Amino acid sequence: VQLQASGGGSVQIGGSLRLSCVAAGFTSDDYAIAWFRQAPGKEREGVSCISNGGERTSYSDSVKGRFTISSDNARNTVYLQMNSVKPEDTAVYSCATGRDRLMDGNKIVIFDLCAEMITHEFRYWGQGTLVTVSS
Repeated sequence: VQLQASGGGSVQIGGSLRLSCVAAGFTSDDYAIAWFRQAPGKEREGVSCISNGGERTSYSDSVKGRFTISSDNARNTVYLQMNSVKPEDTAVYSCATGRDRLMDGNKIVIFDLCAEMITHEFRYWGQGTLVTVSS
């Protein structure tokens, strides 16, 4: 399993930026992919998550209404569209993935990693990309 994040950079307050996470080595329908961020001196937080082939998404309260997560399954890529950015969005953004469902006999077991975006439930991580919001 490999994840490659890109798209970070400098952006002005109120501007937009799109991050990309290219995934390889797993079936996206069985895995959840999330964006996390970590600002200097702060704990890592889950920002947004997508699973079930793109049908399930979630957002932290701090970005809801401003950020949009989407997936292009043909390109094995998950995007994070960041609009109306604020200085507090400055952080290193990383994408991560974990198994979200599996077959147990004839049953499908769903873990719903996107519900709470708990860090340790995402087993595989890509490198981070820095986003800096300035005036």
